[in-house]
Amino acid sequence: MDASNPAAPEVSALAINVVIPPELRWTDVRRGEEFELQTLTVRLLPDRSLAVKAYGRPVAGGRGAYVSFAMPDRPELRALVQSAADRAAGLWAANRGLGEGDQPP
Repeated sequence: MDASNPAAPEVSALAINVVIPPELRWTDVRRGEEFELQTLTVRLLPDRSLAVKAYGRPVAGGRGAYVSFAMPDRPELRALVQSAADRAAGLWAANRGLGEGDQPP
């Protein structure tokens, strides 16, 4: 619970998925297989900092394993993460609640 508001629900995690634009994608190798990194998972940590993992598909094709990679520290990727976090904050703030039929019985 939030110490400043004991009645507030405890939120254990916030995460967003971000598509990496083709011009910002990169490749990395894991277990001898090359991957093109296509998405980022950005998590908001309890201290309000962000953690990022990159995910992608094997360059050779197929599904491959669901393996995370570190995001390189490049200014354009940092800007993408910040822009996505700002966009997500706006979307969350403007939410319209549960849709009809999504309410618990």
